[in-house]
Amino acid sequence: MNAMIRQDVHGVSLWHAVSRNRRDRGTLQGGLDVDLAIVGGGFSGLSTALHAAEKGLSVAVLEAEFLAWGATGRNAGFVVPNFAKRDPDDIIAELGPERGGRLVDFAAGSADLVFGLIKRHGIECDAVQNGWIQPAHSSAALEKTRSRAAKWAARGRPTVALDAMAVTELTGIDGYSGGWMDNSGGVLNPVEYARGLADAAEKAGARIFEQTRVTSIDRTPDGWALKTASGTVRAGKVLVATNAYGGELNPTLARTYIPLKVFQIATAPLSRAIRARLLPGGQGVGDTRRNLFTCRFDGQNRLISGGMHVVGAGAETRVPQTIWRRLARHLDLPDLPPLAYSWTGVAAVVPDFLPRLIDLGPGLIAGFACNGRGIAMTTAMGKVLADWASGTDARDLPLPFAAPSPIPLHSLVRYAPNMLLPWSILRDRLD
Repeated sequence: MNAMIRQDVHGVSLWHAVSRNRRDRGTLQGGLDVDLAIVGGGFSGLSTALHAAEKGLSVAVLEAEFLAWGATGRNAGFVVPNFAKRDPDDIIAELGPERGGRLVDFAAGSADLVFGLIKRHGIECDAVQNGWIQPAHSSAALEKTRSRAAKWAARGRPTVALDAMAVTELTGIDGYSGGWMDNSGGVLNPVEYARGLADAAEKAGARIFEQTRVTSIDRTPDGWALKTASGTVRAGKVLVATNAYGGELNPTLARTYIPLKVFQIATAPLSRAIRARLLPGGQGVGDTRRNLFTCRFDGQNRLISGGMHVVGAGAETRVPQTIWRRLARHLDLPDLPPLAYSWTGVAAVVPDFLPRLIDLGPGLIAGFACNGRGIAMTTAMGKVLADWASGTDARDLPLPFAAPSPIPLHSLVRYAPNMLLPWSILRDRLD
C-alpha cells in the first residue's frame, strides 16, 4: 500500500493533481484602485468576486499562494446544504423567526446555487447532484435523523427519512439503522469548481492575482489600502476570505474559531463490479458518528474518505493508513485498492456551528467558519457579500454579523477536538 503519492506541481491534494483546468494567474505589480478587494482565492472569495463583478463593481482578488490552496482545495468535495450538528428549528429559536428563518433559507438553497452556477457557467468539475446521505450509526442517532429530515421537509426541502434497507440499497453499506437524505446535495471536484468560478469572475471583469500575499490592511480617508510585496490595492470595501488560513494577517480573527485539522485519502480506482455495488447513484455519505465516517467516489472511480485523528510524530504517514484500513473494514472490502493520494486541510469551526460575518471596521468584513459545509455555504456567502459590496447593510444580510469574539482559553481549546478523539470514539461505540 502506498502511503502517499502527490503528482501535482503544487503538491496539495488529489484535486490539484487531477484538475484539467490548470491556468495560473499572475502576481500583482504596482498600484490598483477597485471598489472591492478580496483577500483569499477560495470559494467565498471567488464567489463574491463573481457576483460582485456581475453587479458592475470593480473587483480584485489577492491570493497569497494559488487559487484553492487552502481548505477550498483540501476538502472531500461534498456539497451539503445544511448545518453541521444544528437543526433549523433550534436556529430559529435561537435567532428569532425573522433572522433565524433567513439563515435557514440561506443554507437550504446553497447546494442548488452551487449546481446552478456550474450549469450556467459550464464549469467542468465532475459535479453530481444526486443527494447527500447521513446514515445513523445507532438507534438514538436514527431518531435524530428522522427528526432532522422532517424539519427540513417542513420548510419545503427535498429531504427524506431512510430506513435501514434504504440506506443499504443507496450506499451498498450494511449495518446502519437508517438515516436521511437531502436530494439537493451532491459531490464535485472542488479545485475545478473553484477555478471555474475564477474563470467566470474574470469574464465578468474581476481581476485575480496569485502569489500575492497581503501584508497589511490600513484605513485611508476613502477606504482601505492593502499592501503586498510588489504592489498596493486601494479599495472602498475589503473582504477577508481566508477562513482558517489567515491568522498572520489578523491574529484577533484567528482566535474566534477552532482550527480543525482533517486528513483525506483517495484509493486507486475501483473495479466496475465493486463500483456498481457501492453508491450506485454517486451520492456522498457522512454518517452520525462523532468520529465521522465519510465516503464518496470521484469521476475516475477512486474511493475517497477522511477523518480527524490525534496528531503526533509520523501522522502524515500513519493517519492515512489508519483511514484506509477503516474504509476497508467499514465497507467490508478486504480487496480495497491501495491508497493512492493523501492530504490534509484545516477547517474553521466555532462553538455554535453557524457561519458568520465579522465586523473588522467600516467597509472591512470577514466571512468564515462554515464548519465542514464550506462548498455550499461559502458559495452562498459570496452571493450575499456581493450585495454588501454594492451597498446593502451587513446587518440586513441573512448571516450573523458582529465584532470579533475571541474564544476563551483559545490557546488550549484549539487542540480539544483532536485530543478528545479517543473519548469520542468510545462514545460512538457505547451508543
